Amino acid sequence: MRARKNISIENRMLVQHPDYKMEIVHILRSNLTPKLMRKRILDYHENDIAAAIGLMNKDERKRFYSILDTVTLAGVLEYSEQRNEYVSELSIRKKIDVLSHFEPSVAIEYLDQLEKAERQTLLDLMDDEIRSEIQLLNSFDEDEIGSRMTMNYIVVHAGIGIKQAMHELVEQAADNDNITTLYVVDEDESLIGAIDLKDLIIAREGTELNSITMTSYPYVYVNEQIEDCIERIKDYSEDSIPVLDSDNKLKGVLTSQDITQLVDDELGDDYAKLAGLSAEEDLQEPLRKSIGKRLPWLVILLGLGLLVSSVVGAFEYVVAHLTMIVSFQSLILDMAGNAGTQSLAITIRVLMDEQLDGRQKLYLVAKEARVGLSNGLVLGILSFVFIGVYLSVLKRQSVMFAFSISFCTGIALLVSIMLSSIVGTIVPILFKKLKVDPAVASGPLITTVNDLVAVVTYYGLAWILLINILEM
Repeated sequence: MRARKNISIENRMLVQHPDYKMEIVHILRSNLTPKLMRKRILDYHENDIAAAIGLMNKDERKRFYSILDTVTLAGVLEYSEQRNEYVSELSIRKKIDVLSHFEPSVAIEYLDQLEKAERQTLLDLMDDEIRSEIQLLNSFDEDEIGSRMTMNYIVVHAGIGIKQAMHELVEQAADNDNITTLYVVDEDESLIGAIDLKDLIIAREGTELNSITMTSYPYVYVNEQIEDCIERIKDYSEDSIPVLDSDNKLKGVLTSQDITQLVDDELGDDYAKLAGLSAEEDLQEPLRKSIGKRLPWLVILLGLGLLVSSVVGAFEYVVAHLTMIVSFQSLILDMAGNAGTQSLAITIRVLMDEQLDGRQKLYLVAKEARVGLSNGLVLGILSFVFIGVYLSVLKRQSVMFAFSISFCTGIALLVSIMLSSIVGTIVPILFKKLKVDPAVASGPLITTVNDLVAVVTYYGLAWILLINILEM
C-alpha cells in the first residue's frame, strides 16, 4: 500500500509543472525594490516573462516596463503575440529604443500598422543605421526574400589572418549574436564564402583564412520570391543563409529562425489556399479584410456551382423518366470530389518537393489515372452490389430495375473517380506551368470541377445505358 502511495505521489509530481507566469506576476506585485524585482524576474526565460504580461493589468504593465532595461524588454516583447499592443503603451522615448533593438522585420510589423505621420515621426527619431536597415527591408515586397533577412551576422574581409578574424568576431559579437557562421567578403563586399566558428577556433595562428573558408555555400538573392526558393533553402541544414543583391554583394542573412518562420508561413498560406482563401487569416484580423480574403473564391465557386446546376437541368428529361437515380447523385459527386482532392494533395506535394520534366509529369498523370481506375473499379463493384440489394430488398423494386440502376451507378462511379483523379493531377500541373501557385487549385475548386465531371458522367451514362439501350 505504501509503495502504491509513493508511486501515486511521484506521478502527480511528474504531471505538475511550475506556473512560471504566476510566479513572475507575484514578484511584480511584491514590495521588493525595483533592482531586486528586476533581478528576480530575469531568472526566468524571456518566453515565460512574455506570457506573464498577459496576466497583468495596464498599471502593472507600466510598472513592468519601467523595471526592465530596454534591451531586455525588447527581447521579452518579441516573444509576445500581443507585442504591438504592448509597444503602443510605451513612452515615445522607450518605444523608439525598443523598436531599435527589435529585429528590423519585427519593427516594420509594428510601424506598418501606424498612421503615416506617426510612423514617419518614429523613423525620424531613430538612429541613422537602424532607420536605414528598416527602410532597406521595407523596400522589398513582402513576398521577396529581402523583406525577411536580418543584418544580424558576422562578416570578415578576405586576406586577413586568423588572429585578426578572431578579433573581428569578438568586436562584432557585441552587436550580433548570430556568430556560428562568419561570412567572408572581398573589398567590394561581394561574398566569397563562409567560415564555421568551430573551424576558426581550432585553426592555428599561421593558417590562411582561405584554407578554412567554404566557397561552395548556399545563398539566395534579395529579389527572389519566397515560394520559389523555400524548398532550396530547406535542403540545407545551415544556421544561416546569406542574402545577396544583384551585384552578389552581401546584404543580409536568413537565420534558422527566419527559415523556420518562412516554412511555417508558406505552409499556412498553402493551407489557406487549399481551404479556398486568398491568404492566411489571424484571430485579430478586421472583418472587412477577412471577407476580402474569402469572398473572391466564393464568387468563383458560385459561378461554377451555377454551371453544375445548369448541367443537371440539361438532363431534365433523364430525371423526369428515372427519378430514382437522383437519390444516388450525391454519392457519385462526393466520391468523385474525394478522389480528386486526394490526387490534388499528392500532386501539390510532389510539385513542391521536386522539379519534374515533361515525362515525369506524364508519368504522374498516368499513375493517378491507374490509381483512380483501380479504386473506382473496387468502389463501383461495391456500389453495384449494395445499391442493387438495397433497391430490390428494401425498396421492393424488380431485380432487373434495381440492378440496372446499380449497374449504371457503379459504372458512373468508376468513370467519375478515374476522371476526377486525372483532373486533380492535371489542374495543379497546369497552374504550375502558368506560374500560379498550385495550391490555388484548392479543394473547393477541384471539388466543384469534379462535381461537373461527375454530373455529366452520371446522367450521361443514365441516358445512354438506361434510356437508349435498356429503354427503361
